[in-house]
Amino acid sequence: MIKINAGYAKAALERLNAWAAVEPKMAMAENVRLALSMVARGEAPLGIVYETDAKIEPAVKVIGVFPDNTHDPIIYPVALTANAKSDAVQYLSFLRTPTAKSVFEKYGFNFLVKPTS
Repeated sequence: MIKINAGYAKAALERLNAWAAVEPKMAMAENVRLALSMVARGEAPLGIVYETDAKIEPAVKVIGVFPDNTHDPIIYPVALTANAKSDAVQYLSFLRTPTAKSVFEKYGFNFLVKPTS
């Protein structure tokens, strides 16, 4: 049985014309981290999770990656609210630095914003 978080995984499997065949074998997890931990503990033989999450879990092995064209891009946006506190402003400023870029890239993320300092 495969533990899965349905959003991007289902879209990718549908675009690969595989969803109908594998859906009956799927066990849906509440979130990606739960699916990952179940695979790491041996409670499920396989899981479909974000590659960046799988890379930080030493008890799992990545055996395949969906092609980029099988799902929408996975983007984590960030913005300040109108009444944001100074800590939030400082954090957003940090996210625009070369240091933040190197940390994100170390963990497998693409950095979409050019650092400003």
